[in-house]
Amino acid sequence: MIQFIKGTLVSIEEDRVIVDVNGVGYGIFMSVQAMSLLPQAGAEVKIHTYLNVKEDAMQLFGFLTREDLMIFRLLIGVNGIGPKGGQAILSVLSPDHLRFAVLSGDVKAISAAPGIGKKTAEKLILELKDKLKIEDALEHKASDGGFLGKAAEGDQQVHSEAVQALVALGYGSTEALKAVKAVSLEEGADVESVLKAALKLLL
Repeated sequence: MIQFIKGTLVSIEEDRVIVDVNGVGYGIFMSVQAMSLLPQAGAEVKIHTYLNVKEDAMQLFGFLTREDLMIFRLLIGVNGIGPKGGQAILSVLSPDHLRFAVLSGDVKAISAAPGIGKKTAEKLILELKDKLKIEDALEHKASDGGFLGKAAEGDQQVHSEAVQALVALGYGSTEALKAVKAVSLEEGADVESVLKAALKLLL
């Protein structure tokens, strides 16, 4: 089992990143949420991973913290949700937003993920309601040794919510991600100001 990958970020693609570890390029599938918080190519990153072994392929799914990986493991433990489905949910909802959605019974928010229908969302809520705590969503935790600890936590949240808003407006995940990353984030900037600046780049 590969617990994590630590190396140089080479590129960010549609649904995965490429990380160079001593000359070997690892393709790691990640959610839009997670990719929106990554630094620019060339920076060192540490990505926690889940190795999915199938008959015809081995796939690495990546997460910024061990906590995010734990949420992913809970998701794929629900009957009917595979790794791709779990990643789709985490592309629409951050781990904290997912907790709120599950604990509040928000079927609509969860079923907004591609490939996740109403019945699957209801099953997910039923199975995870007792496994997730509201306190965990309210308590902001620093990254465990990755690059995120170097950035302001508020900035991370602003980036993430701005990407979500653009995707909700109909923009593709990749173009939304690139637009938000291209915006210079001033200290204390809120989601609305970042969203407006990103929309100017897209229009």
